Amino acid sequence: MSDDEREEKELDLTSPDVVTKYKTAAEIVNKALKLVISECKPKAKVVDICEKGDSFIREQTSNVYKNVKKKIERGVAFPTCISVNNTICHFSPLASDETVLDEGDIVKIDLACHIDGFIAAVAHTHVLQEGPVTGRAADVIAAANTAAEVALRLVRPGKKNKDVSDAIQKVAAAYDCKIVEGVLSHQLKQFVIDGNKVVLSISNPDTRVDDAEFEENEVYAIDIVTSTGEGKPKLLDEKQTTIYKRAVDKSYHLKMKASRFIFSEISQKFPIMPFSARALEEKRVRLGLVECMNHELLQPYPVLHEKPGDFVAHIKFTVLLMPNGSDRVTSHPLQELQPTKTIDDPEIKAWLALGTKTKKKGGGKKKKGKEEDKADETAEAEPVDSTNEATSQE
Repeated sequence: MSDDEREEKELDLTSPDVVTKYKTAAEIVNKALKLVISECKPKAKVVDICEKGDSFIREQTSNVYKNVKKKIERGVAFPTCISVNNTICHFSPLASDETVLDEGDIVKIDLACHIDGFIAAVAHTHVLQEGPVTGRAADVIAAANTAAEVALRLVRPGKKNKDVSDAIQKVAAAYDCKIVEGVLSHQLKQFVIDGNKVVLSISNPDTRVDDAEFEENEVYAIDIVTSTGEGKPKLLDEKQTTIYKRAVDKSYHLKMKASRFIFSEISQKFPIMPFSARALEEKRVRLGLVECMNHELLQPYPVLHEKPGDFVAHIKFTVLLMPNGSDRVTSHPLQELQPTKTIDDPEIKAWLALGTKTKKKGGGKKKKGKEEDKADETAEAEPVDSTNEATSQE
C-alpha cells in the first residue's frame, strides 16, 4: 500500500484515532452549547454570548492533543451564531453591535469545532422563558426535533439522500410547519465542512443535488430548520453578513491595500474553516472584505430571515455512520414542549420506532441500548423524551 493510500485510508472512521478526534470535538461542542444556553438571558448582548462560545471552544481545543509529535490544527470550525425569532441563521454580529435578547425570544444557537480538521457541529433552539413552551413556538421546535429524530434513523448505509428530504418534509407538515428551503446537510470530511454528498431540505426544481447513497464510515452534519411561515428565506441586509469562508480554488491580485491586508490576515488565521469578521482588524474589515467578495475570494454565509411574526427553529447534529450503527455525537436536551399537534401518521411513527444501531454479532455499545428502547416507546410524538435520552449519553 502506498503512503497516499495509507493516508487516505486513515482519514475515515475505520481509524480509531479519527473516531476519537470526532468524539473529542463533539464533547467540546456539547459543553460549549451548554455554556451558550446558560448565557442566553434577557438583556444579554448577542455579540458577548457569541464571543464566549468561540472563546470556550478555542480554550478547550487548545488543551487537547498538546503533546503530540506533529502539531495539529484545532479550534472553531464555525463561529457561534445566535439567530433570534424570525431570523433564520448566521447572526454573529461585530463587536459594535448592540442587539440584546428579550424575554420570550426563540433563540437558535449554531456552532462547531474541530480537532485536526475533524468537525463536530451542533445547532439547538431555546426559548427564553420559564416553564413549558406552548403554542406555535412548541410546534415549530417539535417539528425540527422530530424531523431530526427521523433523519437520524434514515441516514444509514443503503438509504438515499432523497429518502431523508421527503421524510423531514412530511414530519414538518404534520406539525403544520414548513422545512426552510435551501438548507443543506453536508457530509463532513477532514477539513471539509461542506462535503459534496448532501441532503437537500426540500427537493424543488430550482435546487438540484446529485442523488447519493449513505455509506458506512461516513460522517454527516444533519441540519434541520423549520418555520411556521412559508419557509422561504430572505436576505434583508448584506451588511449583516459577518461569516465567510475562504474560497480556496479562487485567486485574484487584489488592488486595494486594505483588501490585501485583510486577505493576508484571513489566509494566515483562517485558511480553510469559516470565520467571523469579528476576529479581524475591525477598522479595515468592511472596506477590505468588499473587494475580496467582488472577486469571489470569500464565500459568504448571509443572515437570512422569515417574515416578522414567523417562528423558526433549528436543530443540527453530527452523526458517525459506524459499522455498528449511527452514533449521534452532538445534541442537547430540549425544554419541555407542549405542541398543539400530535403525530398520528403511521409512516412517521414507524420511522421513529426504528433503532439507530444495527444488529450485528456482539452488538453495539451497550450504553446506546436505552435510546432505542426509548425511541420505540416514544414514537408517539414525544420528541423531547427521545432527544433527552439521546443526549444523556454524552
